[in-house]
Amino acid sequence: QVQLAESGGGSVQPGGSLRLSCAASGYTETNYCMAWFRQDPGKEREAIAAIYSFGGFDAREATYYSDSVKARFTISLDNAKKTMYLQMKNLKPEDTGMYYCAAMVYCLRLPRYTSDYVPLESEYSYWGQGTQVTVSS
Repeated sequence: QVQLAESGGGSVQPGGSLRLSCAASGYTETNYCMAWFRQDPGKEREAIAAIYSFGGFDAREATYYSDSVKARFTISLDNAKKTMYLQMKNLKPEDTGMYYCAAMVYCLRLPRYTSDYVPLESEYSYWGQGTQVTVSS
């Protein structure tokens, strides 16, 4: 059974930085299809960043960022630690929300997984409990 645990949330002033971590215990896939979603109060979860990492002889990796976080957030993986990160810089009040990490059950090497593909919540079966990020002066 895969379990995801987020950490690193907190309160920060505008312009500040935070790094979120998502540790995936029980994850046995060699490929990683994981994402960060954000949920604002009263709204649906939206994908803000995703990473598709495929190993083997045709290794490749692709990352997706929503327009609202592009150039400020960086998603990354530490395969050895089975941990995904979200480095967030130049935070803005509109970045406030609950951040969830998510992982697919089967990470298939599909052509659509590129930097242009907007992740769908329905594609992800494993979810963490969420970590709150508050950006306020």
